[in-house]
Amino acid sequence: MGSKEILDFICKRRSVRRYQKKAIPDETLELLMKAAMAAPSGNNAQPWEFVIVRESKIKEDLSRVHPWVYMAAEAPAAIIILGDKSSEWWKEDCAAATENLLLAAANLGLGTVWCGIKEDHARAVRKILGVPGHMGVLCIIPIGYPAESPSPHTKYRKDKVHWDRYSK
Repeated sequence: MGSKEILDFICKRRSVRRYQKKAIPDETLELLMKAAMAAPSGNNAQPWEFVIVRESKIKEDLSRVHPWVYMAAEAPAAIIILGDKSSEWWKEDCAAATENLLLAAANLGLGTVWCGIKEDHARAVRKILGVPGHMGVLCIIPIGYPAESPSPHTKYRKDKVHWDRYSK
């Protein structure tokens, strides 16, 4: 794969908030889990765990956790990324796994949006899903076949790149 193809692969990932009413095959969801778990992990701790939700009532409950997760109710699935808080690097490891999942989904023709979850909302997510308190909730990823088509692009800005030393 050349440099243009690699950038195209990465730039395909866009936030998608509207989905077709089309189920995602189990095999595709399993492939996304394999991609997520191919992420790097500090001390190879692999603190991540995932809850794939397809049940309408649970997705509806999750969509009310905070205003920016509304699209989870209509998505064919939502993936919740959890991390064992006893791992020093759980947030970083789970973020790397999440990015792998998002890139894989985009390149399989699926749309996703990363909905970050702070601790005050994590309590509600844990209650809805029956997740024990030692597990942190990094994010909720609504996922489905897109009903909108945001154009691929990069957010590259030359003024954000420094060579050899920080200079502003």
